[in-house]
Amino acid sequence: MTPEDPRGFLPHREPFVFVDEILSREEGKCHCVKTFPPEDPIFRGHFPGNPIVPGVLLTEALAQTAGIAAAENAQEGGFLLSAIRNMKFPSAARPGERMDLLAARTGELERLVIFDVQATIAGRIIAKGSIILNRPLLATKVSA
Repeated sequence: MTPEDPRGFLPHREPFVFVDEILSREEGKCHCVKTFPPEDPIFRGHFPGNPIVPGVLLTEALAQTAGIAAAENAQEGGFLLSAIRNMKFPSAARPGERMDLLAARTGELERLVIFDVQATIAGRIIAKGSIILNRPLLATKVSA
């Protein structure tokens, strides 16, 4: 099985795509990967001499992974982030490390879709929590 391009499932575009590849995707579940390159300008300021991937970017990568899991097909992308629950960062992620991003749907309530999410590096948990996405009423496209 070949990895899929996440841009087919996400409304995001560079520089705000935080998923490199989709390794697997089945109903309500998704496994993606992301590696933040060491030359990314974010690491000049976070933190000089001790660069780590910001937790907000890890959370966004997990939210994008959940959005891919939520989409039944590539045309259904565009879920909106509604809530972040109990997000914890037990270990730091460094530039150049390959992160596995996992999302599994745990419930739905009307237009809300709830996911347990986790990011790991070589089995070490670096982020874990819940993401709630909102299925928009109307799909709108923003022109470039």
